Amino acid sequence: MTASTEPIIGIDLGTTNSLVAIFDEQGPRTIADEQGRTLLPSVVRFEPGPDGKPRTIVGHDAADRAVEFPTTTISSVKRLMGRALADAQPDLPYLSYRVVAGENNTARVAVPLDGTDRIVSPQEISAIILRQLAARATNALGTEVRKAVVTVPAYFDDAQRQATRDAGRLAGLDVVRIVNEPTAAALAYGLGIGAKAEPRTVAVFDLGGGTFDVSILRITPNPTPDESPDQPAFFQVLSTAGDTRLGGDDVDNALVRALSQQMRAQLGDSTPELEGLDPSTRKALSQFARAVKHRLSDDTSAPVRIDIAGRGTFETTVTREQLETLMHDWIDRAIDCCARAVREAGLSSPTEGIDAVIMVGGSTRIPLVQQRVGEFFGTQPYTALDPDRVVALGAAVQAGIMSGVTKGALLLDVIPLSLGIETAGGAVAKLIVSNSTVPARATERFTTSVDGQTSIKIHVLQGEREMVEHCRSLGVFDLRGLPPMPAGVPQLEVEFLVDAGGVLHVTAKENRTGKRAQLQVVPNHGLSRDEVEQIERDSVTHARDDMQQHRVADLVVNCTLDLKWIGDQLARHGAALDPDYRADLERQIDSLRAMVDTAKADWRAADANQMHQAKEALDQASLRLQEVAITASLKDH
Repeated sequence: MTASTEPIIGIDLGTTNSLVAIFDEQGPRTIADEQGRTLLPSVVRFEPGPDGKPRTIVGHDAADRAVEFPTTTISSVKRLMGRALADAQPDLPYLSYRVVAGENNTARVAVPLDGTDRIVSPQEISAIILRQLAARATNALGTEVRKAVVTVPAYFDDAQRQATRDAGRLAGLDVVRIVNEPTAAALAYGLGIGAKAEPRTVAVFDLGGGTFDVSILRITPNPTPDESPDQPAFFQVLSTAGDTRLGGDDVDNALVRALSQQMRAQLGDSTPELEGLDPSTRKALSQFARAVKHRLSDDTSAPVRIDIAGRGTFETTVTREQLETLMHDWIDRAIDCCARAVREAGLSSPTEGIDAVIMVGGSTRIPLVQQRVGEFFGTQPYTALDPDRVVALGAAVQAGIMSGVTKGALLLDVIPLSLGIETAGGAVAKLIVSNSTVPARATERFTTSVDGQTSIKIHVLQGEREMVEHCRSLGVFDLRGLPPMPAGVPQLEVEFLVDAGGVLHVTAKENRTGKRAQLQVVPNHGLSRDEVEQIERDSVTHARDDMQQHRVADLVVNCTLDLKWIGDQLARHGAALDPDYRADLERQIDSLRAMVDTAKADWRAADANQMHQAKEALDQASLRLQEVAITASLKDH
């Protein structure tokens, strides 16, 4: 880092722990605090301050005393980022603090201070963590840090990515790039595996505390590192899959349920259910579960002893076999994601197309995880770098590239779900399809289907289905101030731009008038795990019906326009036509209109081929009418 270069730090904002790293003359390195600790627990405690304003305790101090202050100590807040309260419901029984509905029904944390609840957003809590990391970097580097590359799970949707950007802004940081966590890990590992002359296909298996991602990447190293050291390696994400509700926290929660059941049996039926446990006991159970999980990565059994005020002492022993029994469904979900990523990358099989498997995230230390991943891909997973630090190191590499310190790699991420707009008839026109490389830009032209429109509604959607009702709405905006024009005359140009950070910008322009409107998509809340899985399953299960429904909807719109135009011309110039020809046109118009009415009532009852043939026949038959109309128009002028 030269004196004239403004530093850009790399931050791994994790569910359990967060880190900050920098790229300098020594390469990428994580930055430690005064005690030499690189991991900062993603934990924040609120407490009353001397001036009446709340103050915060961040990191190790907050985590170490979490049992003492269960309702004011906030952890695992990443799982609430950009989410609705309804989406967070499965996590709530395992949290010692209260989560309530905020603006637009988004998840907020209620912190009890001085007899009243202070409502805090996940972005504000994350900003406190980011601010602490930035201060650590500022102290270590001796210069103020104002820019950062921040990583997110690859399956974070637009709302969650925007929430991460908002957290950075609240922390006083300019988030210059959002990078997918698996891709960041590949950047860090790429420094070692990039020495080979031939390209490699790599799977990055990223299983952290709260989320899971798997990405298939094509890595093309610099072919002539000695002759052209500045030529970058080339990282292209072929596919990505994952689950924003799958991580080590879920194993902890499963252990908490098992321990709670044993506790009730050991101490008597009067012991409350999990939801009724006091916050301190719930927090203690969660911490013991996590400690047991960590210990069972090395040992075959782990003792548990919890003193419960007024009830006695709960003691038990958990074996690795018991833990692995609890984990089978959890790992199956991760392996299913791996299979999907392999298919979408166009590989014949996981054992033939993958050259290396990189393990990322603390949960990959679990022996059963390493075993199942190795069996699936047919190779020993690569675990040379610390799985807790590798994402932060990769973020630092990207930061180094952006600041000009290194030209080590060119990074291409992908869009996880297709993006498009609503068209007439409730269909979806996809402008950018899933797994398109980021940044991505697409432009398509549309027109109106109603006479005299002075405004056009642009409805932006996300999903893999063909109809609006089956996709997720991302936002709506209006292009206003248009002069009234006949249907089909306005020339509407819609542009989708997904920037390097994965945020969608939509611009609409009417070319005849120059009127323009735009929208940066900031959804109210994110996709739940069930929604993501349902989107992908339904896109396959209903593919044939969806395409048929989309085709019928398009035909209805186009036939309606034809019927209107031909009907108007027939009303004006019908007297100039041969009676038999006119009667034939009217018969065809009535027949096509009946088909359109049937299709509007129930698309399943429509015969798309017959409707298409009837439309083509009417268009052909109306050529004589068009000639008469043009001749009459020329005479009038």
